[in-house]
Amino acid sequence: MVTTEIKLNPNTKKLSLIGFSGDFDKLVAFFTLATGAAAVGYEVNLFFTFWGLDGIKIKQGRSPMGNGFLTKVFGVFMGGLKSAPVSRLNFGGISPKIFRYMMRKNNVATLEELVEAAKVLNINFYACEMAMQILGIQKTDLIPEVKDVIGVASFLKIADGGQTLFI
Repeated sequence: MVTTEIKLNPNTKKLSLIGFSGDFDKLVAFFTLATGAAAVGYEVNLFFTFWGLDGIKIKQGRSPMGNGFLTKVFGVFMGGLKSAPVSRLNFGGISPKIFRYMMRKNNVATLEELVEAAKVLNINFYACEMAMQILGIQKTDLIPEVKDVIGVASFLKIADGGQTLFI
């Protein structure tokens, strides 16, 4: 694991978000808050844990990951951004397609565009070490923008002095 030197600037407004869900609508809210805050000058730190790790998975589509039987089963449920279900009324997977259509029609950034904007805005991406260990996920399974794989104590130190939201 790579360790990150943590530098705190008390004059910077800070927003830290904990992404626990891999649901399409929750990821949209997560990345909308993150990019909006970064666009107005906030330092933004994103901590992806458990199903939230789906939002930063490189490989799209449902496929086994990890070494053991159970980690491979969980890996099948983690399909990445393109397979993220809507938290309610998913209608067999068609709802995310409808949402993407409605977002484009209304000139609203799609989930994928929000993730790309987060990268351009230099938002800090962190992955939860414990969740990765449980789910059999390696840092190489995640997008290269993930700054580090850290534990809760390190994330709390990074988040200290700002607002923290759990989505």
